[in-house]
Amino acid sequence: MLTGSKTTFKVRQMLPDIKERMLSQSGVNARSRDVFGLRCLPGECVLQRAVMVRKKLTAREGRGWLSGTLFCTHFRVAFVPQDSPKPDDNADPVLLGDHDVALASIEKVVVVGPNRTKLVTPNSSLKFTPEELVLYCRDMRVICFLFDRLTPDAQVIEITYTIAKTYQPLKPGSVLSFQNAALGSVEMKQFLSNRRRDSHMNWFESSSDWEQELERCGASGWRVSSVNDRFEMSTSLPRFIVVPQKVLDTELKKSFAHFNEGRIPRWCWRHPRGSDLLRMASFQNNIYHEKDDIRNLEMILFGCQSSLCVVVELGEELPSPADIQLAHSRLRALCLGDISTSVSVPDDKWLSTLESTHWLDYTRSCLRKASEVACLLRGGHLTVALQEAEDRDMSCVVSSLVQVMCDPHCRAQQGFQSLVQKEWVMAGHRFCSRINYHRDNDKEEAPVFLLFLDCVWQLWSQYPSRFQLTEDFLLALHDSIHLPLFSSFLANCQRERCKRSQNLGQSYTPVNGWRDVLHPDSSSDPSDPPLPSVWDWALQYSKHRRDRFTQPVPPTPPLQPLLNGNLNTNPDTHRLTDTIPGSVFLLSRGTFSCPANLLPWRSSSSGVYKKSHRRAPSSENVPGLERLLKAWALTEFPQSLTSTSGPQGPLDPYEPLLPHLMGPCMGLWRECYLRGALHAQAFSHPISANHPHPVERLAREVQQLKDKLEQVSTSTDPNPPAKAADPRQTHTNLNQNTNNGTFLFPASRPQGTGVSRAAPPPTSTNHQTSRGPPPASAPPSRPSHKDNGGSSKHTFLFGHSSSTEARPDQRYYTAPSNAKLPKSNGSIAS
Repeated sequence: MLTGSKTTFKVRQMLPDIKERMLSQSGVNARSRDVFGLRCLPGECVLQRAVMVRKKLTAREGRGWLSGTLFCTHFRVAFVPQDSPKPDDNADPVLLGDHDVALASIEKVVVVGPNRTKLVTPNSSLKFTPEELVLYCRDMRVICFLFDRLTPDAQVIEITYTIAKTYQPLKPGSVLSFQNAALGSVEMKQFLSNRRRDSHMNWFESSSDWEQELERCGASGWRVSSVNDRFEMSTSLPRFIVVPQKVLDTELKKSFAHFNEGRIPRWCWRHPRGSDLLRMASFQNNIYHEKDDIRNLEMILFGCQSSLCVVVELGEELPSPADIQLAHSRLRALCLGDISTSVSVPDDKWLSTLESTHWLDYTRSCLRKASEVACLLRGGHLTVALQEAEDRDMSCVVSSLVQVMCDPHCRAQQGFQSLVQKEWVMAGHRFCSRINYHRDNDKEEAPVFLLFLDCVWQLWSQYPSRFQLTEDFLLALHDSIHLPLFSSFLANCQRERCKRSQNLGQSYTPVNGWRDVLHPDSSSDPSDPPLPSVWDWALQYSKHRRDRFTQPVPPTPPLQPLLNGNLNTNPDTHRLTDTIPGSVFLLSRGTFSCPANLLPWRSSSSGVYKKSHRRAPSSENVPGLERLLKAWALTEFPQSLTSTSGPQGPLDPYEPLLPHLMGPCMGLWRECYLRGALHAQAFSHPISANHPHPVERLAREVQQLKDKLEQVSTSTDPNPPAKAADPRQTHTNLNQNTNNGTFLFPASRPQGTGVSRAAPPPTSTNHQTSRGPPPASAPPSRPSHKDNGGSSKHTFLFGHSSSTEARPDQRYYTAPSNAKLPKSNGSIAS
């Protein structure tokens, strides 16, 4: 009955949009157009619409249902509320509205009918009229639309088919068509070309940007080298790298062949106490090391420090990209479920299934490794080099986390954006392959950057007052990475970005050398739309949303003056300069060793290098590195982890924010992973806007029973004896799953530590934000028996047990008491 009217209705709906598009291409319209109340981008065409549709609102949106009109364009699925104000045609275009979702972000479309659900594909045929439309997004959102009884059946079926046929990419090149749909119009290209970049952040695209960073960190012994200006030495490294001043470019060129992909040791950041953080790939063992090459390699490796270098191996303790992809897939399946197959995890097995995903374990391991590196850097007078096989995944995570822990500048919005530019975008992280925008290489897909954002959220949740950026900013960055429109994420290195923006290739001839030439077979085309940066937030979000990205924090005091950039501000602590000059140690699994094959040229029996016969001092005479880490666990708790100024004075903002890594302190990022769980696991037609969910009604009944029990206990014993608080006592929960060690509700907060955080019920239908007041329906936690805190597998599903900014008895790491400093494996070659 509806088949005959499909084509006629669709053509009638598209005629006004075709006219509007023709007028836009002819230059009549300026920036945006108003089509049926929808503010369209220049060149955007409305394919289908449905009236009298209600959208399910999340907790951030106020809950309930919102009536309006649903649109489907060739770029997005848009929803316009019924009482929304008329769009301003003179305002700058915004890619997505508050209720919109990009077609490229949709993973699957599910419709709900009378007692049935169906997964809709481009080749599907519907034998019933859908009552609900559910969009599963790649950013773990689930958007639900409810069709009213007065909505024409033709519009319901047409918009469902249109979304199903438009969102799914038919071939890898469909990403380019999606970009042209959003940014390909003449007006949009001109608008983007005139956009000014944020001048308050460092983009690390020029030599002056790197020099500015060296000046900010006080790294006077380093310089900016343009040896890789044409990407001749390494195709994955940026054009400019930071190397020691005493190493010339002519000597530097000989070092690239000794490392995988030519990723030599290079400077990342300097601690205020004088230690330097480096990154490098693994060594090439099949390369013959000449004497001059050895001298240059060790000069680069030690940097400005001449006594000690610690190589931190990241491959053994941290997860591989394949492990991260598997854990994220399991986490996604657990949090979202699949209503099309009616397969869901029972509530009594939900927590154990969460532990089996290993996502929180991987987050904990990254934070632990970054904490160890931060403790080493705080000691001063040494070089810490992060080593990974390819230096493009986990080294990005650890180096960024170290700087977030130690540098207050990186905890502000502009500083954090500069950090991502330096350690991820310019350092050559394979964003395009890891995110798999084209969906043509599943083997390379791994959300490494999302794991890093989760680690940052863990730090933010434990130290919210030390961050200028907020959870809204982290959530916006998490969602933006799934939108294939930004140049920051659509390439694997700076070389690929330069080739796309300039459409240039390189050829070499003996006479002319390297020259830039037009690449006729390049996938890039001059007519391709210019891609904006992800940091252009005004192009993505309204001002109201952007104002929630930051919060006020106390100003950071200036750095203490450094003497030649190498002054130890605490000389009474461990003096690592007592070690033999040229000592190199390996930090792996929390202990230090000195393997013979750590530096290939030092272990080669046939090479020209000879080991030094000087004996390394014993651990009794030299404060060992293990004792440096152990001091953080045995001495008084650092001032940076306290929330108020103690007798020793104000907080030191440059002390590292060491996270609490025991299970109860690690929480699930529910505002990200569970924001669509209600739509995915429970569908009910609304009786009214304030109609509670059955689970919420049950939680309210539990709360009422608990209040009655408290009233009875109070009337029985009006003056209970006060019990002295034990500062070393830790509180846990009675609702502990003994099989997997996962806590459902956060433990009670001791008196005097602040306002406790409420926890939602075990089902994923909760929508309470982490910063809002606790819902009346959520059953509060109860104090229980003393917990020994020895297990590292305990995990709070929602929130944290207490304020982690004022717990002097917690420790994140304890070095082995019987650890000894190994002997040195030699000294710098002369």
